[in-house]
Amino acid sequence: MNNGKLHPPRIEPVREGVSRPLWSVMIPVFNSAHYLRQTLDSVLAQDPGPEQMQIEVMDDCSTEDDPEAVVRECGNGRVFFYRKPVNEGMAANFNTCIRRSRGQLVHIIHSDDYVLPEFYRRLADVAEHHPKAALIASRSFLVDHENVIIGVTERLPELEAGAQVVDSFFYRTPIQAPGVVVRRAFYESHGGFLLDLPYVLDCEMWARAISLAGGVVTSEVLSCYRVFEANDSARKARTAENLPAVELLNNLFADRHPDFDRRQGLHRLLHMALAQAERYAKANDAVAAAANLAYWKASAPMQLRVRRAAGKLADGIFR
Repeated sequence: MNNGKLHPPRIEPVREGVSRPLWSVMIPVFNSAHYLRQTLDSVLAQDPGPEQMQIEVMDDCSTEDDPEAVVRECGNGRVFFYRKPVNEGMAANFNTCIRRSRGQLVHIIHSDDYVLPEFYRRLADVAEHHPKAALIASRSFLVDHENVIIGVTERLPELEAGAQVVDSFFYRTPIQAPGVVVRRAFYESHGGFLLDLPYVLDCEMWARAISLAGGVVTSEVLSCYRVFEANDSARKARTAENLPAVELLNNLFADRHPDFDRRQGLHRLLHMALAQAERYAKANDAVAAAANLAYWKASAPMQLRVRRAAGKLADGIFR
């Protein structure tokens, strides 16, 4: 736990004399310009003007498409495009978004997600009524590659009036990035995204913000989170790269929160590994199935490995 990357990177305050809009809408992009137009259209439809909203697209050196062309076409000069000099990965790009932000409220929205009407007005109202809360969020529809709604994130009644309760984040990620806004002042006080978490880095950040400075999650559904096999989360599941990150997050939560249950965290991790292995096996993706099963075998207690080998693993064993 002494790896320097596990310490949140420092975020410097905005320099004196720089104009401070209420909003900084920061859009990290990497090889997903196909959906970027819808993201930008959803933001620009609610644009209160440059004095109130900064809008920037942060390109992490895309190699397969041209996000700058999309910004030029649908941004009409309103959206600033910044291409990083080198590709640094998701966490570093998120931190670039924060460092380049000038607004009081920072909204990092993935380039394949989008917001629904009234998102910015409603969350600005919530932020005004909860001035001490570091995190303000809405619920999100889960949509597929054709914008078909396939689910919705859960309600979090314990956070609807504002609180510092993070139990809901211990074993799952109950809110999604397009619905989440964080005060820049929190990032300045407590740092950016952890560079050693290629997956669940958002869950760590949301839990950190809520536990240290409070959060509000409205029951309204005001954003859309895209779920499809080509997105970054799906790619990390195929290689089982998401699993060590969840294990690391379990260790972080256990260190920070005395009521975190290590056993339940392990069960969540093992369930993910086995479920992913079985899903890819059904899809005839032997490489992905083998990667996830290998992680399960390496991490599962001997008793579970023996029971599975004997064909006696019950469906609810990880509950």
